[in-house]
Amino acid sequence: MVLSKMEDFIENLPPMDLMRSEKMTFVQLIIPVESAHRVISYLGELGLLQFRDLNSDKSPFQRTFVNQVKRCAEMSRKLRFFKEQISKAGLFSTRPVTPPDIGLEQLEVQLAEHEHELMEINSNSDKLQQSYNELLEFKMVLQKMIVAIALGCLPSVTLASGFLVSNKTHTVPEERELDENIYSNDSYVETASLLEQEVRPGRSGQSGLRFICGIVCKSKGLSFERMLFRATRGNMLFNQAPADEDIMDPLSNDMVEKMVFVVFFSGEQARTKILKICDAFGASCYPVPEDITKQTQITREVSSRLVELEATLEAGIRHRNEALSSLSVHITKWMKMVRREKAVYDTLNMLNFDVTKKCLVGEGWCPIFAQDKISEELQRATFDSKSQVGTIFHVMDAIESPPTYFRTNKFTNAFQEIVDAYGVAKYQEANPAVYTVITFPFLFAVMFGDWGHGICLLLGALVLIARESTLSTQKLGSFMEMLFGGRYVLLLMSLFSIYCGLIYNEFFSVPFHIFGGSAYHCRDTSCSDATTAGLVKFREPYPFGVDPSWRGSRTELPFLNSLKMKMSILLGVSQMNLGIIISYFNARFFSSSIDIRYQFVPQLIFLNSLFGYLSLLIIIKWCTGSQADLYHVMIYMFLSPTDDLGENQLFWGQRPLQAQSKLLFIILLLLALIAVPWMLFPKPFILRKLHTERFQGRMYGVLGTSEMDLDVEPDSARQHHEEFNFSEVFVHQMIHSIEFVLGAVSNTASYLRLWALSLAHSELSTVFYEKVLLLAWGYDNFAIRLVGLTVFAFATAFILLMMETLSAFLHALRLHWVEFQNKFYHGDGYKFKPFSFSSLTEDEE
Repeated sequence: MVLSKMEDFIENLPPMDLMRSEKMTFVQLIIPVESAHRVISYLGELGLLQFRDLNSDKSPFQRTFVNQVKRCAEMSRKLRFFKEQISKAGLFSTRPVTPPDIGLEQLEVQLAEHEHELMEINSNSDKLQQSYNELLEFKMVLQKMIVAIALGCLPSVTLASGFLVSNKTHTVPEERELDENIYSNDSYVETASLLEQEVRPGRSGQSGLRFICGIVCKSKGLSFERMLFRATRGNMLFNQAPADEDIMDPLSNDMVEKMVFVVFFSGEQARTKILKICDAFGASCYPVPEDITKQTQITREVSSRLVELEATLEAGIRHRNEALSSLSVHITKWMKMVRREKAVYDTLNMLNFDVTKKCLVGEGWCPIFAQDKISEELQRATFDSKSQVGTIFHVMDAIESPPTYFRTNKFTNAFQEIVDAYGVAKYQEANPAVYTVITFPFLFAVMFGDWGHGICLLLGALVLIARESTLSTQKLGSFMEMLFGGRYVLLLMSLFSIYCGLIYNEFFSVPFHIFGGSAYHCRDTSCSDATTAGLVKFREPYPFGVDPSWRGSRTELPFLNSLKMKMSILLGVSQMNLGIIISYFNARFFSSSIDIRYQFVPQLIFLNSLFGYLSLLIIIKWCTGSQADLYHVMIYMFLSPTDDLGENQLFWGQRPLQAQSKLLFIILLLLALIAVPWMLFPKPFILRKLHTERFQGRMYGVLGTSEMDLDVEPDSARQHHEEFNFSEVFVHQMIHSIEFVLGAVSNTASYLRLWALSLAHSELSTVFYEKVLLLAWGYDNFAIRLVGLTVFAFATAFILLMMETLSAFLHALRLHWVEFQNKFYHGDGYKFKPFSFSSLTEDEE
């Protein structure tokens, strides 16, 4: 009678969209070739049809539209190249001006032209930059060498092989002209640091002393000098001086530090070795002319040429920036267009041609509510493509299990993702996210109960929600993206933290008399050292939360530990009972009376015979003010249920109640023992009996059918008998029964983490407040107070608001994934992933 009324009540409840996944249907589409592209495009805009790959046995290169996919991939490459060049030039993509719509073929031609133009500009710019760098290096080498020659630091040498090895002296007018040229050219001022060691000349024409000068990267200078020394066995002189300015690398656009060097040597073999080493180290060698007049003339020519090249380079950069600016206006739209086209052709590759090669056949899943919308889009695609034949859309039967699809919004999506991270719900299975919306932030708050810290989290959540429209369009880092995605989870976590903090009466670990004065006052002046016996209750209990008088008393920690530990057990047993009750709704929904009778009922009895009774004792102890030790009560419930509990009696002076409690002990213990075989044995044997009867009935039906009917019978039906393995079913049931029995104990103990994390958070807050802030505030020094306040703020922000938040979040996650969801949740389904343009990202180009 009660069960029937309960079922009637449940049936009359309004449907809940998030409780069960959307009902799905398997459909087939027969699409004419001329309208196939438009049909897939319109379905991508709708985003409610998941296509099944009918060509999974083919490689990507064997599919029909592989050439179109390659073209889209090539266009994506060009667009990425343009985007990289725009970013490299320091330009920003502007808001696209609505251009006339162009087709894919026209876009392909335009992109090819733009790429050719841009690559030509880059090639010319690189050549000009290389010439500019070479001339700049040559100029710096000439200036360094002219200074050295002018100061008489070079020996008398002989000209050979195009390098300056001259036996020439300088006259005073020539030196004066040289000095004027040096110091008037680009305000060049240099000391004679290049050649600090003067080389004594031998007899002219006989010494054969030569030198090679050039420029090399400063980072390679030491290795370069060592290699030269080893190659010539020390028969050389090496001097260097830093270059006047950094030189741009045309490949990386980075400024590179370089140094000018000169190497003195003798002999052709040494010259050959030195040139090879210069080539290996990327050093540039430049010839210095014999005559000083020529040196001056070349310096002027190089300077003039540099000015011309600089102007040419600036003009080239302006031209390139103009070309890139014209591209930046349209690049976002073009990338989106190419991305969508590639997705369309990827989807078309999942379809099959029919025997006439005039139609494409596709299969997939869609929600039942979307059938009418899909039909409308198919009709619109047929009309827009001017096809004479419409697309055929009809429902089919499917052997495989449908995908799971929950319609969520921006508030519930984060909670659904928390559940899906553990496992996607089986089709039409009860969704834990419905309860996780409340239970997850609440259990987090039990471990993070401080309304001061809760306000800090609330401010952060409100900032994220207020900037929601801005942040949703920006590319965030991995941490910020995760934080922004869970902004509404953070909002509820902060609100529940404020609520639990008010219950614990903790504001950064400090209690407040928010709801009136304390219910206790002291008997004498030693109140600070008093226990509960030293306090007198003179008014009604504190109306909400923990009485602030407990703060600082000797019994503060034992009292709060007892409160939070018992509260953790009550919350844990309640949530586990909720999980078992949800398993009943699952079994009822799937019409599995076996699971109701031989799984739901014994599990509910076992859990509540032990830990439900413990929860009842906790409530009775709180209501009666009894001093009974509940550990002792529960232990002796198993060891000697008939013995007298002595001082641990919950009902003093009431013998009938004491006798009834002993009888209740025995009944609950027997029920718990009976529930174990009740879970283990009946279900496997009943399943075997049902399977045998079903198979025998099928065989009797086969005797009355023809051979043709036997051939038509599905293979799955004929193989069903072979698929049932009693030993596997029995072992599976045994594992689940043992897991539940042991899990009832371990899971209840696991909920004590609520107490442990809450205690740790409270003690850390107290330490930071008393040992940092109050200690610093005790000094009459502004600097010490400022340092103490800074340390307290950083400790609160990084340890309590970041590390403790993450710790409590992970523990709440564990309690939901393991302790709660293992009572009813299978999580072996797969997500509904429809073909949708809105879900495409830049990574899918």
